[in-house]
Amino acid sequence: MEVFLQILQQFGLTFLPIFVAMDAISVVPILLPITQDMQVKQRQRVIRLALITALGLGLGFVAIGKGLFVFLGITANDFMIAGGLFLFLLAAKEMMTGKMFEAQASIGADMMGVVPLGTPLIVGPAVLTTLLILIDQYNVIIVVVAFITNLLIAWLLFAQANRLVAFLGQSGVRAASKIMGLFLAAIAVKMVRQGIMGILG
Repeated sequence: MEVFLQILQQFGLTFLPIFVAMDAISVVPILLPITQDMQVKQRQRVIRLALITALGLGLGFVAIGKGLFVFLGITANDFMIAGGLFLFLLAAKEMMTGKMFEAQASIGADMMGVVPLGTPLIVGPAVLTTLLILIDQYNVIIVVVAFITNLLIAWLLFAQANRLVAFLGQSGVRAASKIMGLFLAAIAVKMVRQGIMGILG
């Protein structure tokens, strides 16, 4: 019983930081404008590919993250700055053109599941950095289970995207996309700021 409680406690201590870092709830409004012109099946395919990408990236990073950083000579702060700059460019394109990515071709639509949904929106620098910190503090298996649990929650949220599109309508989705573009730009600036402060500090 004591062992079970200890495992449960470690799960909670690993689940919550990953949940906050992933912030899947805030990805839902961003998902809508990205997939607004897609058919239901195509949107489901993009969501599935995004989650598979996020899962593979997260597990791969747990396995070789530290070694990869050492090999490439980069730090978590470098990764944070790069991810922030990329998100800022996406936000700027959304504000100017109304779309982060074009989806005329099926290949382009599939790529949206990889970038920007799979990474950096679902699993980005914040999640990867959090995973690196947690595996130093807790059992790796517990960290992986907490990570997968968060991805399942993200899938449940994204599965409701079609209902949200129907509820908001196309004009509502476009209005939400403009607002989220501003928030996304602010998040990107924050990531760059944190990365720079980490390097200077």
